[in-house]
Amino acid sequence: MADCPCGSGRDYADCCGPLHAGTAPDDAEALMRSRYVAYVLRLEPYLLATWHPDTRPRSLDLDAEPATKWLGLEVKRHALTGQDTAIVEFVARYKIAGRARRLHEISRFMRQAGRWVYLDGKGDSS
Repeated sequence: MADCPCGSGRDYADCCGPLHAGTAPDDAEALMRSRYVAYVLRLEPYLLATWHPDTRPRSLDLDAEPATKWLGLEVKRHALTGQDTAIVEFVARYKIAGRARRLHEISRFMRQAGRWVYLDGKGDSS
């Protein structure tokens, strides 16, 4: 894989690849980008491991039909909201059964035991 699907313009091996292999992300935006790529690549164990245990589902069923085809990510903003909390606003474009959609979400992240985790998000899908 050359370009990282997260849209950073960097090579996957120098961007989200190391995070998927266990390197801790520097900030919530890096975690959010790596989670988007994990959806693209269907890396359910990574998604669950980077989800806060209080809000984490048992499974994600990423192989359900019709399959989701992820088309692109645009990060709108990333802001620290406290010493160990942050938000990331993004728009992710995707297709299901040939129908184009978009997810606009403001996600909340927190640092737990020195590592960023996804807490939850509010958004709309159209």
